Amino acid sequence: MRLGINLGYWGAGMDGDNLAVAQEADRLGYDVCWAAEAYGSDAPTVLSWVAAKTERIDVGSAIMQIPARQPAMTAMTAATLDSLSGGRFRLGLGVSGPQVSEGWYGVKFDKPLARTREYVEIVRKAMTRERLTYEGEHWTLPLPEGPGKPIKLTVHPQREHIPLYIAAIGPKNLEQTGEIADGALLIFPSAEHLEETALRPLRAGREKAGLTMEGFDVHPTLPIALGDDIDALADIFRPYTALYVGGMGSRKQNFYNQLAQRMGYEKQAAEIQDKYLSGDKTGAAAAVPRQLIDQTTLLGSVDRIADRMKAYAEAGVTTLTLAPAGFTLDERLAALRAGTEALEHAGLA
Repeated sequence: MRLGINLGYWGAGMDGDNLAVAQEADRLGYDVCWAAEAYGSDAPTVLSWVAAKTERIDVGSAIMQIPARQPAMTAMTAATLDSLSGGRFRLGLGVSGPQVSEGWYGVKFDKPLARTREYVEIVRKAMTRERLTYEGEHWTLPLPEGPGKPIKLTVHPQREHIPLYIAAIGPKNLEQTGEIADGALLIFPSAEHLEETALRPLRAGREKAGLTMEGFDVHPTLPIALGDDIDALADIFRPYTALYVGGMGSRKQNFYNQLAQRMGYEKQAAEIQDKYLSGDKTGAAAAVPRQLIDQTTLLGSVDRIADRMKAYAEAGVTTLTLAPAGFTLDERLAALRAGTEALEHAGLA
């Protein structure tokens, strides 16, 4: 099992340390460094800077938002980043959510599966440097009865096939991801529930495409915190879990809340959402079960983290991306080093 690092959103208060974290991950032999975007920092700018300051580690977008860019623009960005980084770029895509898609980008959040499929098809076709034509429900290239003509990408990427990942949570999205992508970016993954919440639909999608899971990257992100007091460590992540389960989306469309329900936390997920949406963020955080946090993070000693890593590897994870927690750079770097140490202790290095 390989290790990755996730820097999260630039502008979250740890920007001055993020480059040092990425460089230490590069030195330790981590496989990939991801950066995210929502409605603040964009991922490609961060990744270009990290790629310029590192030597070996891959850089990946987790995610580039589909409503933010036309697919041909995404192909241009991917080709440019892959060329500038010397073939180290990984393209992670996702539809975001209805609040961001419609509130920030002004793009209707409708038919996300069909939109994602067409988007991936156009990106892949553009990357081959063929003249770009496409006829779909959401995109038609060139536009009919106009001055547009088929154009081909002028940039020569380092690789024609750039690894393409999709951030997926729901069963239908996971199945389509298995069918059309090279890997799945997962969030709030529990090793104990991974088969029913992710692997089963991913496998169905691979089978639909006539493929196996061989070579497909099952790639969850987990926060990691080092220490002896598990309760205190879990408390660090209460606001984070409450934000996603309670407030990341509307009452009807919160994919993370639905995931918590599929993991057996129906009553608790409803309570967290009720409190969060009523403005009681403190109460929402207090309502998060410690077990839910413990199942979706890596907490404790190196040996305890190693045991959890074994569970993820046995469940089918191929790359485990870590989000090192800490109030100081030294604490984040210690968590990063604990990740490699735990991987060795688990016999997975």
